[in-house]
Amino acid sequence: MTFKPKSFSCKDLNFKIRAAVETDGKHLSELRVIVDRETENFDRESGEDFINIILTETNDSNSLFLVADVDDKIVGFIRAKGNNLKRTSHRIEFGVAVLKEFWGYSIGKNLLTEMINWADSSGIRKISLQVLETNQKAIKLYKSLGFKIEGVLKEDKQLTNGYYNTILMGRINTDN
Repeated sequence: MTFKPKSFSCKDLNFKIRAAVETDGKHLSELRVIVDRETENFDRESGEDFINIILTETNDSNSLFLVADVDDKIVGFIRAKGNNLKRTSHRIEFGVAVLKEFWGYSIGKNLLTEMINWADSSGIRKISLQVLETNQKAIKLYKSLGFKIEGVLKEDKQLTNGYYNTILMGRINTDN
């Protein structure tokens, strides 16, 4: 399914959600470095090669990579990844990030909503995610969009001031 760009407005901020393209790779890599410094909610370190990820996943029917931009500046993204193994091809996992400067404008919620709509219309039965227990705002958002807590990985992340649990969440579309 091809993703058609959509425009949104919230609190006097206009933004667009569109499919990531190869030329976004450099900007996404720079955004990741900033986002990873702004919060400890992510697993990764900086340096992931987004150009190859975009190229690989653009043609994969079980994957989606969307970006949110404000005035042609990428301020957030969502990446949903599935696979083609018969036993697990019905599910995807995702990650979402928005620059802290743009929190509170519903960019993350709109990225999530667009990803969910894509998944539902693509026959994806289950969407999974992992979220740090301290990220209560994200957990509340995920629950509002139909995700349920499925488990807890105890002391899964070591952060600056200790060990923290990772919450496993999922959303099942029983229509697929």
